[in-house]
Amino acid sequence: MPELLDHIDLRVRDRKAATRFYDAFLRQLGAVKNEGPEYTTWRVPPGSVDSFGIIEERALVAGSTRIAFRAPSRESVDAVAELLPGIGARAVEMDDGIYGDNYHGVFFEDPDGNQLEVCIQS
Repeated sequence: MPELLDHIDLRVRDRKAATRFYDAFLRQLGAVKNEGPEYTTWRVPPGSVDSFGIIEERALVAGSTRIAFRAPSRESVDAVAELLPGIGARAVEMDDGIYGDNYHGVFFEDPDGNQLEVCIQS
């Protein structure tokens, strides 16, 4: 089945600060950063969307939509979870088993309040 999503452009209040935040954990997932004059994107591993990007919007009001990033292993989920408090993530929580034994993830918010997740399903 072809991929449904082509790319994601997320709005953030401060692109420079958000780039540091996102690059810290996206590198753990194998993503490669590319910066332009008005945007920062990360090329993600095959089997996902083409790219994930951030664009500055100073008046951003974060919503309740959650973006989940696919991890290559349970160990990479745990590595990201360990990294998150030190890079300014908020509301960091590991999944509590509600999604079953084949799911492992960490839920969190970026410094702007955007809801995120890193997970693996087997």
